[in-house]
Amino acid sequence: MQPSASSFDERLTAPRSWWLIAFLIGVACALMFLPLGTLPMLGALAGGAVLSAMAVSGYGSVRIRVVGHTLVAGDATIPLSALGDAEVLDAEEARAWRSYKADTRAFMLLRSYVPTAVRVKVTDPADPTPYLYLSTREPQALVAALAAVPA
Repeated sequence: MQPSASSFDERLTAPRSWWLIAFLIGVACALMFLPLGTLPMLGALAGGAVLSAMAVSGYGSVRIRVVGHTLVAGDATIPLSALGDAEVLDAEEARAWRSYKADTRAFMLLRSYVPTAVRVKVTDPADPTPYLYLSTREPQALVAALAAVPA
């Protein structure tokens, strides 16, 4: 039996400038090892660039998916029956909900380099989480995918 197709799937990749920074970290490592010779310098360049690129890739590998009757956001898997209304947040409103309007009990899948977000109310009475804050580059598509699945 095939798993049902995903109605929404987004990977919150890191911006391109972060990859340039990862390379520049490798260059900085190479400059630190320059007095030790050419081979240590090249090793430090490769090692520093690879390690910083792994960190950027790991941070930017988080995904948001709506699969079947489930919302998968990072490590969290939430049945859609436990969720209420979803609200699209523009850049200004998203900034407000991740700062002074934020509730400490909320689940936040937050990426500062993604300006827009979706806030989804949690209706499960057994769950103390009031809402989910999900950074997304496609907030309308995520809200549509959440609304398209029948209760």
